[in-house]
Amino acid sequence: MILGLSVHTFTVLHVLLSFIAILCGAYVVSGVVQGKVLRGWTPVFLGATLLTTVSGFLFPITKFTPALGVGAVSLLVFAVSVATLIQGRWSGAGRWMYAASATISLYLNVFVALAQSFQKIPALRDLAPTGTEPSFVVSQLLLLVAFVYLGLLAVKRFNPIALSSRTSGTG
Repeated sequence: MILGLSVHTFTVLHVLLSFIAILCGAYVVSGVVQGKVLRGWTPVFLGATLLTTVSGFLFPITKFTPALGVGAVSLLVFAVSVATLIQGRWSGAGRWMYAASATISLYLNVFVALAQSFQKIPALRDLAPTGTEPSFVVSQLLLLVAFVYLGLLAVKRFNPIALSSRTSGTG
């Protein structure tokens, strides 16, 4: 039992939170790439990311695992995202810190989902039973390359101040 729920029920809840975080995160990061802060969706993305990360620490784990390391990094990145979002300083470092941290948060969610897919989906598990096989390594490497590109694009394009002045006709 975890928080009064069976391990199975808790796992289903954890996975649902992960999917919500990934879907909302994809939408939020697409907004960041367009230079926008999606104020309605960003709290859902960050909230689901926080809940899925924290819930990951509640599973009955007896030793430190890579998943716990990813969770710790996710919490640090989450803190940066929230701090920069709350401050709302979209000039200088706050602009690129928010764009990068939102993208990294999404990446970590997708990274874990991909790793879990290789562990839980029989066809993928057959391709990489230990998680060290080329199919797993290449898929994670391609994911990393895609997110580095997306992150660079987000950092370059995220400028809500410039966007608002362009759309309001003042600049």
